[in-house]
Amino acid sequence: MSYNTKNYTEQGGEKTVIGGTLEIKEGASITGLPSNFTPAANQTASTASDVAGLLADFNALLAKLKTAGIMAADS
Repeated sequence: MSYNTKNYTEQGGEKTVIGGTLEIKEGASITGLPSNFTPAANQTASTASDVAGLLADFNALLAKLKTAGIMAADS
């Protein structure tokens, strides 16, 4: 009889594979993530009634994603 697990650490500890669900309980912490990670600011739902308003809302969303580091900045 053999058993295969979805979550395992390879020999030597250099790589851990999560094939199932990783649940992080309240009060737990994670270390080693990039220190510059911040969620993007909230973008409210568009109430634009014309294309110009929609363009402004879309550009505001792009700016928030770039500020948060989720999207590369313009070069």
